[in-house]
Order: sequence, then C-alpha cells, then structure tokens
Amino acid sequence: MARYLAQIIYLGAQVVGRALVKTMRQEIEACQEAARLQETLRANEPSGRDVAVKGMTLLEAQQILNVKDLSDRQAIEAHYQHLFRANEKPSGGTFYIQSKVFRAKERIDQELAKLEERTRSASPTARLQSQFQTKEPDHKCR
Repeated sequence: MARYLAQIIYLGAQVVGRALVKTMRQEIEACQEAARLQETLRANEPSGRDVAVKGMTLLEAQQILNVKDLSDRQAIEAHYQHLFRANEKPSGGTFYIQSKVFRAKERIDQELAKLEERTRSASPTARLQSQFQTKEPDHKCR
C-alpha cells in the first residue's frame, strides 16, 4: 500500500513539475517577445520633435486619416469627413472611433498651425521688423 502511495506522489510531482517548467518557458518566451516588440517600436519611433499631443503623435494621426502628405489639405479634409460620417452612431459606428478620427484631425491641424507660424516668423519681412522694433522704456519720465 505504501508503495502505491509513493508512486502516486511521485507521478503527481512529475506532472506538477512538467506543468511548472512549461509555464516558465512560455513566460520567458512572452517576455522575450515583448522585449523584441519594444525594441522594434523604439527603432521605428519618430524623432524627438514629434511629441505626442493629447496622447497622439503626428504619425498616428496620419495613419488614422490615411494621409501621407500634410500639404494636401483637401485630401486631409476629405478623409476626415468620410471617416467621421462613416463612424456616426446611426451608420453603425462607435463614438470611440469617431473621437479618434476627430483627435487625429485636431493633431494634424495643430501641426499645420505650427508650420505656418514657423514660415511666417522665418519670412524676411518679419525678421526685419523684429530687428528694428523699438522697445518702450521700462520707466516713465516725469
């Protein structure tokens, strides 16, 4: 009887040991896969200039609206209108996706505004005006 009990304990320990080893291997593989994925994301990460605004980078916004060139404003607006209407509640869409489309358009608009500001400030007349502007004195004469 003791012999059978010892065999049951031995076989049970083997089963539990094999399951534990298998689980550990799967966990290690998952960890390695996550590390590879993170490394790939870092390698493909846009330069430090593309800061996420409201949680969305410019690259993500371009992917959502399927736009490659920011200078084509008509294409941006057309894609935005199509996606926004396609994801309305009555059309069977969801508010979540519709809000992502809206945020993508908002992010692209912010980037376009920054580009316009840079070009405006980089124009020769703006630079000359800023050089020759006179500042008012900090104190008033009596």
